[in-house]
Amino acid sequence: MSVKEKAKHIAVELRGHVPFTAFGAALGILFMLLFRHAGESGGLKLFKIFHPGHVLLSAMVTASMFKLHAPTKRFLVVLIVGYFGSVGVATLSDIIIPHLGLDLLGLNVPTHAEVYPHDEVAENVKDAAPAATGSGGEHGGEHEAHKIHFGFIDEWYLVNPAALLGILIAFFLPHTKFPHAAHILVSTWASSAYVLMDLQSRVTIGAMFGIFATLFIAVLAPCWISDIVFPLLFVKSDVELAAACPHHGLHSHPHVQVGSESEA
Repeated sequence: MSVKEKAKHIAVELRGHVPFTAFGAALGILFMLLFRHAGESGGLKLFKIFHPGHVLLSAMVTASMFKLHAPTKRFLVVLIVGYFGSVGVATLSDIIIPHLGLDLLGLNVPTHAEVYPHDEVAENVKDAAPAATGSGGEHGGEHEAHKIHFGFIDEWYLVNPAALLGILIAFFLPHTKFPHAAHILVSTWASSAYVLMDLQSRVTIGAMFGIFATLFIAVLAPCWISDIVFPLLFVKSDVELAAACPHHGLHSHPHVQVGSESEA
């Protein structure tokens, strides 16, 4: 398959992802509304559930793709590719993109009015803002944006074993089937949980559109990498492409099959 043909196929697959991803982002907004009172601690608890779950599913897909289509099938190589492919993609989707999205929207920094609700004079905002963002003072750290929370470091005891489990499943059962919708849903909920955990400001209707766009990109970009680009690195023909790309024939197959049975 030529580079031009692969590029054309990527474009087709992306068009197939867009409506599905938009629906997933909408479910993410619904998820946030349902758990809007969870707060930072509640968001962290939800994140500890859905982020490792996303890593597990990503590890299964990535390691299976590599094992079925790569020239080498040594466990150490599959382990390395599966780990960085899953943890890397899940970190991008569930953590980095949501964090940057909230940073651009200014939602991970509390407003002055939220930190100092007793202040009624507008001029006090200008006078107090420099002191609030400094290293000293009573409220010194409250205006600082949340530091990024890396799951594979902060929850290493959950995320890394989840990646290893997914790789082991893929290594011994590379033809594992699971609904692709489940992968998208878990990914969206993990991103939404991080947003809840990182959110510091009151959310307006306008901000909701920004969060929707953030969730959309958080789900689409990693899916594009892991479900389309990654398989195309190893396919050589249209027959292999049908087996490698989870979205190939998405609407005609109720489950995604990581590999083709004929390749066993």
